[in-house]
Amino acid sequence: MPTFNDRIRQVLILCILLLLILAVIRELYIFMPGLLGALTLYILSRNNYFRLIYQRKWRKGWAAGMFIIYYLLLIGLPIFLAITLISPKINTFLANPTDMIDKARTSLTTIQHKIGFTIISEESLSTGLNKLTNYIPSLLNSTANLVTNLAIMLFVLYFMLRNGRELERYLNRITPLKQDNINKLASETKKLVRANALGIPLISIIQGLIAALGYFIFNVNEWGLWGFLTGVFAFFPVVGTMVVWVPLVIYMYAVGDTGNATGVLLYSVVITGNVDYVARITLLKRMGDVHPVITILGVIVGLGLFGFIGLVFGPLLINYIMVVFDIYMNEFVTDKVPHLVEEAAPEDKKEGGPAKL
Repeated sequence: MPTFNDRIRQVLILCILLLLILAVIRELYIFMPGLLGALTLYILSRNNYFRLIYQRKWRKGWAAGMFIIYYLLLIGLPIFLAITLISPKINTFLANPTDMIDKARTSLTTIQHKIGFTIISEESLSTGLNKLTNYIPSLLNSTANLVTNLAIMLFVLYFMLRNGRELERYLNRITPLKQDNINKLASETKKLVRANALGIPLISIIQGLIAALGYFIFNVNEWGLWGFLTGVFAFFPVVGTMVVWVPLVIYMYAVGDTGNATGVLLYSVVITGNVDYVARITLLKRMGDVHPVITILGVIVGLGLFGFIGLVFGPLLINYIMVVFDIYMNEFVTDKVPHLVEEAAPEDKKEGGPAKL
């Protein structure tokens, strides 16, 4: 039996370990999206990677390098598309912000005059536009952070793939749970990461393409840009696409394009909105059986904690609460609670069954 001094040393070592972990997390927090992104891509890639290594006898370095190039192209494509569509607008705004602000103020004044009530006051509008003017340069400066996280993600992913088996054995050895619970934790992680990392982007791409088709049919100017923005905001469940098409419809009504505005409104409500609903209850349920409430709460929590990658790990974090509770019950409670056998009351036995209320 461990002595008191052994217990003290054990607690002291665990406290030092915990402090070191917290210090590392604090300093690496800015790179957390890259680290979580590497973990996501590893979970998505491990089966195919191990198949190449152990069945087709590929070299580990060559196979890992092939996955890095694949993900670099896959992630680089939407970034290139965003730069191509949005960068000219930002450059135009930065070249003459006063002219763009005046146009926005005039358009909003026209809309408010057409609909007959004030959506936003002049003072609030000026404050919001000034904040936007100050925010855009900081958004451009965050590009360096994005590129750094992308580089870290691919760098860490390469070594996670090369040392995948050893890493998984080590984690299995140090996890203080029964093997059944370790398997359950790993299974839930893989299921939810696959559902969110594959399902949510796929839903967003589908909605963006469907919305872009509607904007093209109803003669929306720069329909490709509006379709791209709709796809981006489709990452957010329930009200995501409405952030894009509702202001667009209001603007089209205000400038007198009534027919096309009505078409966009009906198309967005009937087709774009239902595509989101059908895709979420089919794709996400098929891929991971993710409840919509978990998705919504997870997105809210994840974006605040982890940034954009929180769209994947937010729902996982919410689901972990239930999984860890089940594991706790299995580890410490279930085996210790005696199974109770209900006995019928004497009056129930006489009447042949339990009393009815």
